[in-house]
Amino acid sequence: MEAISTVQKHWDQVYTNKVLEESSWYQPKPDTALDFILNAGLSKDAAIIDMGGGDSLLVDHLLDLGYTNLCVLDISAKALEKAQKRLGAQANAVNWIVADAANFKTTQQYDFWHDRAAFHFLTNDADILHYVQTAGTAIKPGGHLMIGTFSEQGPQKCSGLEIRQYSAQSLSEVFASHFQKIKCFTLDHYTPTQAVQNFTFCVFRRKD
Repeated sequence: MEAISTVQKHWDQVYTNKVLEESSWYQPKPDTALDFILNAGLSKDAAIIDMGGGDSLLVDHLLDLGYTNLCVLDISAKALEKAQKRLGAQANAVNWIVADAANFKTTQQYDFWHDRAAFHFLTNDADILHYVQTAGTAIKPGGHLMIGTFSEQGPQKCSGLEIRQYSAQSLSEVFASHFQKIKCFTLDHYTPTQAVQNFTFCVFRRKD
């Protein structure tokens, strides 16, 4: 528990001290995620979870599009508090979960599981296996998993923490036990300071 507490404190401090628009992960409109969610043929009451969503604007856009069954998970309560404050009364329509992606447990079933830059912080093999198994049971058969990590050409650290880089092949292999690959691609993300971060994105479908 001590290690988890240390990580929680780290992220609480990051979100306390950083303005969203100055954060390296800032996206005024997360087009990549929105495009795949919109093209997945989901109903407006489909269960969607944003893993490590922090104070990302993805939930804002999904609410504006009429989605009604949204969850945002983050290890930092401070991050979720910032998002809730920004959304005001709309925040009541979202299920906010303070939890570590490394040991998250749930009985809920999701239609779409989105993770941009949370999974790559898991560098311990046991944590990675737990994450894969959780996603493999929490996502409905036929449901979608979208993962974005730093690529092998991307940064080796984020916010002072070590990460694990992935290629399309290595990311697909990690999730192959429960998921079928639909599409993988790389994408450059430009931070507010115009630094370039190369991402690997993969979209998977849960096997029946």
